[in-house]
Amino acid sequence: MPHVFVETNWIYQYAAPAHHHVPVAAELLYRAQRGEFTIHIPNICLGEARRAILAKCKPRNEADAIRRFVALAQPAHVTKEDAKTARVVLDKFENSIKKDLDNLDKTLRALTHLPFVEVFRLDDGMLDRATELALGEIELNPFDHAILASILVCATRLWDAGEKAISFCEIDKDLQPWDKKGNAKPPLRDAFDQAHVWVYGDFTLTKPQRRQAFE
Repeated sequence: MPHVFVETNWIYQYAAPAHHHVPVAAELLYRAQRGEFTIHIPNICLGEARRAILAKCKPRNEADAIRRFVALAQPAHVTKEDAKTARVVLDKFENSIKKDLDNLDKTLRALTHLPFVEVFRLDDGMLDRATELALGEIELNPFDHAILASILVCATRLWDAGEKAISFCEIDKDLQPWDKKGNAKPPLRDAFDQAHVWVYGDFTLTKPQRRQAFE
C-alpha cells in the first residue's frame, strides 16, 4: 500500500469553508478512500490549520469589501434592486461560512477517524530529529523543522517495515527540496532521499514526475 504524507496546507484547503476548497485537495482524500494509498498527517498540523482557517476565513472580512463597493457605487453603477440582491446574497454567503466554521472542529475530528487517514503524534525520536535538523544545514522555522522531522522519521519507519512508494505532497516552498528556479536544495533533497520520500509540488501526485528507479 503506497503512503502519502501531507501537512497543514492540505488540511486548510480541504477543511476551510466551501469557497476556499481546492478540488485537488478533496480529490486526494477520495483517492485514499478508494484504496490507492494511506494519507499520513502529523497531529501538530491540525491545530495550525484550525487557527489559520479561523483567522483567514472570517465571513465579515470577506463580505464587507463588497458591501462597501455596493454602497459607494450607488446609484451611478449599481441600481437599488442590484444592491438589494447583493445584500441578500452576501447575507447567505456569510451564513454559509459561519456554518462551515461552526462545524470546523467536527470536520477535523471526522478526518482523524477515517480508516484511510493516519494522524500520528510526534514522539521522542521525531523531536530528536528536529533538533538535529535545527543544528544542521536545513534552515527552517521551528514548526517546519518539527513537521519535516516527523515525516522523515515516520517514512523511514515505514520503509524499514517493508513499505514502499512513500510520498509527500508539499506546496510550501520552504519544505520543497527545490528552489523557485527548480534547482535542488541539496541538504533538504538528501534528507528526503535518505528517508525514501518522493516530494510532489501539488496534490495530484504528478509533479514532478516520480523517477522510475526512485525507492
